[in-house]
Amino acid sequence: MSEISSLLTGFQTAFSFYHLALMVGGVLLGILVGVLPGLGAANGVTLLLPLTFSMPPVSAIILLSSMYWGALFGGSTTSILFNIPGEPSSVATTFDGYPMARHGDAAQALATAFLSAGFGALAGIIVVTLIANSVARFALQFSPAEYFAVYFLTFCSYVGMSGGNPLKTIAPLLIGLILAGVGMDTVSGELRLTCGFDSLGSGVSFLAAVIGLYGIGELLVSVEEGLKFEGLQAKMSWRVVWQTIIGMPKYAGALLRSTAIGCWMGITPGGPTAASFMSYGIAKRFSRNAENFGKGEPEGVVAPEAADHSAGVSALLPMLALGVPGSATAAVMMGGLMIWGLQPGPMLFIEQHDFVWGLIASMYMANVVAVILVMATIPMFSAILRAPFSLIAPIIIVICLVGAYTISGKMFDVYLAMGFGVVGYVFKKLDYPIAPLILAMVLGDKTEDAFRQSMLLSDGSLSVFFRNGLVSSIMLVALLLLGWGILAKLIRRLRPS
Repeated sequence: MSEISSLLTGFQTAFSFYHLALMVGGVLLGILVGVLPGLGAANGVTLLLPLTFSMPPVSAIILLSSMYWGALFGGSTTSILFNIPGEPSSVATTFDGYPMARHGDAAQALATAFLSAGFGALAGIIVVTLIANSVARFALQFSPAEYFAVYFLTFCSYVGMSGGNPLKTIAPLLIGLILAGVGMDTVSGELRLTCGFDSLGSGVSFLAAVIGLYGIGELLVSVEEGLKFEGLQAKMSWRVVWQTIIGMPKYAGALLRSTAIGCWMGITPGGPTAASFMSYGIAKRFSRNAENFGKGEPEGVVAPEAADHSAGVSALLPMLALGVPGSATAAVMMGGLMIWGLQPGPMLFIEQHDFVWGLIASMYMANVVAVILVMATIPMFSAILRAPFSLIAPIIIVICLVGAYTISGKMFDVYLAMGFGVVGYVFKKLDYPIAPLILAMVLGDKTEDAFRQSMLLSDGSLSVFFRNGLVSSIMLVALLLLGWGILAKLIRRLRPS
């Protein structure tokens, strides 16, 4: 009951007109940041951070966390309407969200995404509330071997659960791992695979790749199809929104499963992006409408959105309790805490009790504010699809190229985005999935670092991945998921017709 009493104290700290105004302003700024590809929540919070130095720590963190919620919702908006993920964790939402928009169901797709996201975020906040005082004991068990096991589980779940030809999933995955290895080796400090280009010293920009593969690549395919934009007749009435709300219970299984995955991946080092990909693959495997995934299946929007937002919220917990940020945005917020004179870690809950629980209480309030604001904007966003594609296409190109340039202010990223646009077009024509490539680029360097550190600690012995119950159980689940697709095919062949 100590958590409940602490939460009530937090509400007394956070509930004021000033803080509510900060939540509204932060969410609106976050939606804008999320809609613009190339910025994202981490960059948005970084840009806003200097403006909070003169504010009380509680007010400052409420503003930054509200921007974080808004950015996550904004990334989903562009993913569904234009197939341009505003956030890396929104990539999986494009798989079914964008086809729904093209089929005239933009309002339903947006409503489904926002409702799922709101549920996932609320579940994440509840988890933070209930286990904030005990998470330190669990997270301290993680060593490089456990980190690698979690990333390996993400890869295996996507290969094993995605269905279709596993080789077509593995090939882009390997390409993504190669691209993740470009740049400076974090262990030896040597440059790798740069081909003499100094601009590749810092690696291949993930955001430039996403913008090119999804934004420009999809545009090239649409142009080839004759400048068609099937979302022209998108329904925009509030009736569609209410029908979506009423129909959400039929996705309860996917919603609960994806939320659980997101909470776990947020607390552990998996992160929102890995959570969204994993939950999408598992939802596709266990859905009764698996054949509709990738063609505009609402369940394919529910799964990644619920996992993304529950993981995004849960990622703040290890940052507060251990000083170990679970995401890039959490790392920026941790920097803000240190600037304000607060040291993240177990003692923060004792020395700054009102601050911590004021932040947790504000999460409940900011989540409600965010859901209300984004739901109110659904008709406006859906109306965008009424514009002719000949007008929308140049705007998309401008947004993509500007977003690529704002990543680091280099024209090289613009050229990368254009190059990846061609790659995305080729992948679509050859029917190769882009998602595994993106997933490998996101987690490739982290996976390599965790693996090499594990090998250094164990003198090169692979037994380090089975040395205790935690890491061995994660590895066994990963191997089981990897072989799931092959076993399922064998069973179907051996089963008498």
